[in-house]
Amino acid sequence: MPSALPDGDPAPTDGSLPEAALAHLGHGPFGVYLHVPFCAVRCGYCDYNTYTATELGGGADQAAYAGTAAAELRLAAAVLGPGVPAARTVFVGGGTPTLLPVDDLGRLLDTVRTELGLAADAEVTTEANPDSVTAESLQALRNNGFTRVSFGMQSAVPHVLRTLDRTHDPDRVPLVVGWARDAGLDVSLDLIYGTPGESLQDWAISLAAAVACAPDHVSAYALVVEEGTRMAGQVRRGELPLPDDDDLADKYELADQSLTAAGLQWYEVSSWSTGAATRCRHNVGYWDDGDWWGVGPGAHSHVGGVRWWNVKHPSAYAQRMAAGLSPAQAREVLDPDQRNAERVLLGVRLREGLATDVLAAPGRRAVAGLVADGLLDGRTAIGGRAVLTSRGRLLADTVVRALLAT
Repeated sequence: MPSALPDGDPAPTDGSLPEAALAHLGHGPFGVYLHVPFCAVRCGYCDYNTYTATELGGGADQAAYAGTAAAELRLAAAVLGPGVPAARTVFVGGGTPTLLPVDDLGRLLDTVRTELGLAADAEVTTEANPDSVTAESLQALRNNGFTRVSFGMQSAVPHVLRTLDRTHDPDRVPLVVGWARDAGLDVSLDLIYGTPGESLQDWAISLAAAVACAPDHVSAYALVVEEGTRMAGQVRRGELPLPDDDDLADKYELADQSLTAAGLQWYEVSSWSTGAATRCRHNVGYWDDGDWWGVGPGAHSHVGGVRWWNVKHPSAYAQRMAAGLSPAQAREVLDPDQRNAERVLLGVRLREGLATDVLAAPGRRAVAGLVADGLLDGRTAIGGRAVLTSRGRLLADTVVRALLAT
């Protein structure tokens, strides 16, 4: 089942934000995240805030969802006011956004445009399962203003897909990529490594299949078995094994080698692209301490050091919107130390690294030791930037702990 939301302070029922947070708008990128909480099948490893039709129950109408989410976009415009910059990125995630009719997705994008503004060169992405699109629907997405599609490929090996409860035929992936290309969409492929029972050869097959599709962008994530998921129960009962850290490291290194050889460069620990123009600008906004409004049940937002999150269940969300109330369940106002810790945590994951002058004195002193251990690049450290080496990417959490030492 979906993971629990964090605790926090009460959020205002009108969604209002402190003046200091609003004054931050325009100091960095601004994006919009649109969460679509519907899935045809719940995958056993997934703890995202998503629901199948049988899990939804009453009060959560998929057909009415676009109208409900549009109401939150109007609330966002009222809260953020005239100082909000036009959105540079829009990312529609889920769930499976392409379970909604393309007209609904287009309606939501039009609402972003009219209520918040949309930059002329905006990146507009939707996630999609390979079996949730057609050549016609992809062309319709492009006609409605989408510029990019991110396919949940996960693996090219049938037994791995079965363990993940993925329903698509791996042979369909190159087909949908071709359709997206024909429609004029940029293409990203999402992969997962470390599935129980996946061998290194299985992972090599998946990487080769992804490379053969010539995507603009690839994300590769190590599987995390989250508590409360069906897979966690299978592991606990001994029905599925877990890979060890050495196995995950071997698979990450193979991914980096294979993708680099195919002309994709890493730009974030789990992300590779054909160049700067094909990076996921929306995600870069998160890592660069940008502002964003997250629409939908369970969606998280951040503006000027204030972070908030919406009620989880689609029916509770719909009830809040119907009553003219903010759907925010709780929020937190980050103090300067917390904001700086997040800047370190996220910024060091990027290829350009992190300016060491944002570190406290103990963190700056730790840089030399991290260079000596082969985790940070020595040449860039001399120039005042902490940049992960290939080994450092494997141990990024260790690097962050050292840089945040007090």
